[in-house]
Amino acid sequence: MASILRWAKGSLRRAPSTPLRFPTSGFEVVPESVVLEEEQFEEFRAGLYYPMKPGEVLASRYQVIGKLGFGRTSTVWLAHDMREHQHVTIKAYTRETNVLDEFDTYRKLSKADPSHSGFPFVRTALDTLSIPRIGGDHSCLVQQPMWGSMLDLLGGNLINNGLPEGVLKVALKDILAALDYLHTECQLIHTDIKCDNILIDIEDTSVYETFTKAELEHPSRRKVVDGKVVCASRPFDRPREFGKPVLGDFGSAVSGIEVQTHSAQPVIYRAPEMMLNAGWRYPVDIWNVGALVWDMFEGRHLFYGQDPNGNGYSTRAHLAEVIALLGPPPVDLLERGKRSSEFFGEDGAWIAEVEIAKNETLEKCEYILEGRNQEMFLDFVRGMLTWRPEDRMTARDLLQDPWLNSA
Repeated sequence: MASILRWAKGSLRRAPSTPLRFPTSGFEVVPESVVLEEEQFEEFRAGLYYPMKPGEVLASRYQVIGKLGFGRTSTVWLAHDMREHQHVTIKAYTRETNVLDEFDTYRKLSKADPSHSGFPFVRTALDTLSIPRIGGDHSCLVQQPMWGSMLDLLGGNLINNGLPEGVLKVALKDILAALDYLHTECQLIHTDIKCDNILIDIEDTSVYETFTKAELEHPSRRKVVDGKVVCASRPFDRPREFGKPVLGDFGSAVSGIEVQTHSAQPVIYRAPEMMLNAGWRYPVDIWNVGALVWDMFEGRHLFYGQDPNGNGYSTRAHLAEVIALLGPPPVDLLERGKRSSEFFGEDGAWIAEVEIAKNETLEKCEYILEGRNQEMFLDFVRGMLTWRPEDRMTARDLLQDPWLNSA
């Protein structure tokens, strides 16, 4: 009976799609003097990028449609899964990029517990594949396409572009659910939560058809460098309706089972235990979200860490800002930190040559809300921004917060 059911299911599966025919001419040729996208990187000059082009079929299954973006270690492409009749993204890595840890992380994300309420808000992998090439193969990650990031939604600039309170609450509930899944089911720490890595799901699938039609009728600009094709990226159109926020980019994720000691996190979102080298685990993600809330809602950073000597970010300037808002750190935390003696005396007194701002409070930094609503909001933030990591709320606890669940 089981074999009959498998046969019946297989017979009902739609036949694979026929590949589209993409134009091989008629595109704008970029002048040789113009540096195009990944061409700016040394990795390109070393021949480490895969020269992908529209129309190519990978693994006899995925037809490449067009380029969505690029980075130092990869290019990202929209493709059509001809077997499953759905659109996907293909992230093609440079051939010297070590993807073993990242791919292992995605396996953990997919296998933990898909029934968890936070699973839909985590970007998982649909497939992995390898493109054979003389000189070294290229690993690829196949994922569900995303329209863009929260940063794109805010116009590419966080300053003065905060979200409305209601939208912020919806986004935070989804992000915290994703973190609860990550921390409790997968035993992973993200370490890199920022607006660039909070992605927007695609509800309006017409953006795929529009993108494909544009690539067929007006092929993307490109050039040939040393026999290798470089294509220009093409953005998705703005959809009629935005989907849910999804936490993505797990390239820096690490195990939360053991205490970590290496440096991580975007500098302005670094937790105190990270700055003091006191060892860290899951609570660094919670601090990260607490600081990120200011970006998403207030339209400015809570901490900047700009050193008074004019040389950009410094840990001492960042710690001075934290002290101004939260008061001095507890001595027991300083005793754990390998770097504490750089900034504090044996009695916990501040010794770094950066002035602590006077009369700074979270209330004075918050300009949008008022009255009881402001009090509830700041209580929510204070549940994340505490010196001691063990005093911070967990993602699951924060999901029950009164402000987050108020109308």
